[in-house]
Amino acid sequence: MLRKALAASVRAGLLPVLATALLAVSAGAAARQDAAPQYPNYPSETPAKFTPVNAGADFERREVMIPMRDGVKLHTVILIPKNLNGDHAKKAGILLTRTPYDADGMTTLAQSGHLESNLEGYDNAADVIVEDGYIRVVQDVRGKYHSEGDYVMNRPPHGPINPTPVDDATDTYDTIDWLVKHVPESNGKVGTLGISYDGFEPLMALIHPHPALKVSVPMNPMVDGWMGDDWFHHGAFRQQNLPYIYEQTASRGNTYKWWSNVHDDYDLYLRASSAGELAREHGMEQLPFWQKVLAHPAYDSFWQDQAVDRILAKEPLKVPVMLVHSLWDQEDIYGAIAVYKAIKPKDTTGTMVKLVMGPWHHGQEIGDGSSLGAIKFGSDTGRYFREHVLRPYLAQYLKNDAPKADVAPVTAFQTGSNRWENLDRWPAGCDRGCTIKPTPLYLGDGMKATFGKPTDTGGDSYVSDPAHPVPFRARPIQPVAYGEHDTWAQWLVDDQREASGRTDVLTYTSDVLTAPVTIAGQPQVHLTASTTGTDSDWVVKLIDVYPDEVAAQPEMGGYQLAVAMDILRGRYRQGFDKPEPITPDKPLPYTFALPTTNHVFLPGHRIMVQVQSSWFPLYDRNPQTFVPNIMLARPADYRKATQEVFHSSYVELPVVSGKGS
Repeated sequence: MLRKALAASVRAGLLPVLATALLAVSAGAAARQDAAPQYPNYPSETPAKFTPVNAGADFERREVMIPMRDGVKLHTVILIPKNLNGDHAKKAGILLTRTPYDADGMTTLAQSGHLESNLEGYDNAADVIVEDGYIRVVQDVRGKYHSEGDYVMNRPPHGPINPTPVDDATDTYDTIDWLVKHVPESNGKVGTLGISYDGFEPLMALIHPHPALKVSVPMNPMVDGWMGDDWFHHGAFRQQNLPYIYEQTASRGNTYKWWSNVHDDYDLYLRASSAGELAREHGMEQLPFWQKVLAHPAYDSFWQDQAVDRILAKEPLKVPVMLVHSLWDQEDIYGAIAVYKAIKPKDTTGTMVKLVMGPWHHGQEIGDGSSLGAIKFGSDTGRYFREHVLRPYLAQYLKNDAPKADVAPVTAFQTGSNRWENLDRWPAGCDRGCTIKPTPLYLGDGMKATFGKPTDTGGDSYVSDPAHPVPFRARPIQPVAYGEHDTWAQWLVDDQREASGRTDVLTYTSDVLTAPVTIAGQPQVHLTASTTGTDSDWVVKLIDVYPDEVAAQPEMGGYQLAVAMDILRGRYRQGFDKPEPITPDKPLPYTFALPTTNHVFLPGHRIMVQVQSSWFPLYDRNPQTFVPNIMLARPADYRKATQEVFHSSYVELPVVSGKGS
């Protein structure tokens, strides 16, 4: 090829030009070979350290590594309002949140020089924090993101489960101690608040609290993962939380993401047969927390010893606490009320423990609370809480010159009537003159829900088939997620007609109400039921059925709004720490509590109770054959069973009688 090219060049008279070009290329190549790489003659254009400058910002950002008593340092973001910076005549209280969800991300939710924009999002009551001039501090818990140390899910206090000398209580103490000594703009007063896992942290801060901790606001806190929060409900495993366990514990920075090859979670979990098998397919045997969950399916000492309500029941009450609860909390509907029951008896002055209940999903209190799904409340209940409850409450304890907050012991939103109540205790029913009367609502003959005791001793039956479990919401069912188009937060207010039309769901309905029925407290389920299997789940739903037509909001015509729902794994009917087989075909009692309610069933509405034996894929399927560990059940273990619910069964409603009922 080269010989042909040269011949062509000669014919064209181009050989001298070509020779000159070849000599130039050869010389350049030789020069490059002779020149050794020289550093730093061509340095990187990225500086070793860059310090952002924003002269127009209304806050200063400081990032520090705060040392703990064992030498581990925790990454902490401190946001100082500019009107405090350098003016030591002004001092401000500190609002601290400790999180496993990335302190950097939670404090840079917008690229802006305005502090409120940076905080407008998860776990920041931004309007209250900024408008009241607090110093905002967010810290990565040990082992997560930029903090040093080892991560343990909801690290228990030092004791039988945690042999180390450190826990979230000591880390909070050491953090507060450092802050009041090293933040000159601080007035020496610290409050701690947070939602969910971040709500667990303010509860841990109550154990041997630092003297500078003046107030604690746990919102929707994780309290008891077995009884009714994130991991189990009365023994049934919340398997749709497998992705959370996977992403939260597989890496320090949540870099490994759950994966799925299907659009509908119903298909994903059904094809895997058991929760354990799906976890195995995702390599979760490598995750120590998953191994702990797998090893402790019953309510044994592992769960009991780290239940926060049990822990706090044994601790002195030294710090004022405001517990914030969402009536439709799709994740942690158990915790806040459990802690209230545990610590309220210690409040001898009536000033140390406050309870707030709003018509919200998990964490909605820091956002727009005008509606939830299709349900409208007639006002922004989230803003009401922040303006009239949270703001004055924090100010009382964190500001030097604030008056005592005029906040009731219990501030509760009553759904149905859509109004706020100020109460002296929970449950109370009204501000004065009311009593709570436990009232049975029977599951009677003819699929009637009735306040009169049925004379019929029979029952109603259905076939529960694990191969076709009842979906917990309309399909396709999406993974647990948050975002503009995600609806996970709304599933507790989904229209329950999706289930009521199935043959494997029993539906009992009252006559149309001619007078309001008001309930306040926890309905109690009393089922008498039998199964042809040796194990069974029982799901019970208390539902408000709207009139057939609603002129002002046509889509609410006939709507079936769940007021309270929950599940019981039948093997625990004799005790949550004592799983045992069910005797086939024998009527047995099953008793458990539904979540707290504060609701009015209005005239023209009806009361409904639904009963079923699966709630999928939110909870793992019961194989209906007794096996040692349902999370490890094999495909052959899953069998159909005929379930019978007897008419002596009832849901005991906490009916309010007296003024306001």
